[in-house]
Amino acid sequence: MKRDKYMGMDVHQATTVVVVLDAEGKLVWETIVATEASAIIRLIQSLSGPLHVTFEETTQAAWLYEVVRGYVGEVIVCDPRRNKLLDEGSKADKPDARKLAQLLRAGLLRSVYHGQEATRKLKEIVRAYETLSADTVRTMVRIKAIYRGRGIGTSGRGVYRLQQREEWLAKLSEPGARQRVAWLYEELDQLGSLRKRAKQAMLVESRSHRAFALLRTIPQLGPVRCALIVATVDTPHRFRTRQQLWSYSGLAVGSHT
Repeated sequence: MKRDKYMGMDVHQATTVVVVLDAEGKLVWETIVATEASAIIRLIQSLSGPLHVTFEETTQAAWLYEVVRGYVGEVIVCDPRRNKLLDEGSKADKPDARKLAQLLRAGLLRSVYHGQEATRKLKEIVRAYETLSADTVRTMVRIKAIYRGRGIGTSGRGVYRLQQREEWLAKLSEPGARQRVAWLYEELDQLGSLRKRAKQAMLVESRSHRAFALLRTIPQLGPVRCALIVATVDTPHRFRTRQQLWSYSGLAVGSHT
């Protein structure tokens, strides 16, 4: 009878430290492989018996999850903030990978949800839209900061309007500051155009999901908010109760003191 094995992976950009334990917690294998799909798959296929794998939620987590999930019995992408055991003892790659394997074997890891294939495109478009929106706000703040730093009031949104920009630029007596703001205006225009395109693509893609039409029947929920909810929630069936779903979606009643 083949016994279960538990693999902890400490993932880095170039290499990944791998530690494998058996059902009794004894060390089976400890190695370092390249952080490449082919190398990781070869390693997994070389192990016999049911295999459980865990690694922390990082930049490569979504990619690695898709790489390994078809070759193992269980994949847990865990929340690094809750792995208190990793804060104890030696802090290094091999001990971290071994502690992950130990936590996996003991059932002490809390998994981070990774979405379904059907919503992957929408998720990427939503991330692009949110990034462009954040960059737009950041650029607007930088423009106002330059004026305020020179004692020039910037109440309202007039400082951003295309028709008033020459007037605002004329208020800056320093050539360097004036050139800097002119470039920020160009950046703001580019971001605005890209943000509109991302928003349109997001709404078009979101309409292909049945949940979007259901959410639109809720009063006060516009198309952008519905698209964000579909991409973020993915499926309501991953929540144990309706209250958890409402809270996660930002629809629950909140209390503040």
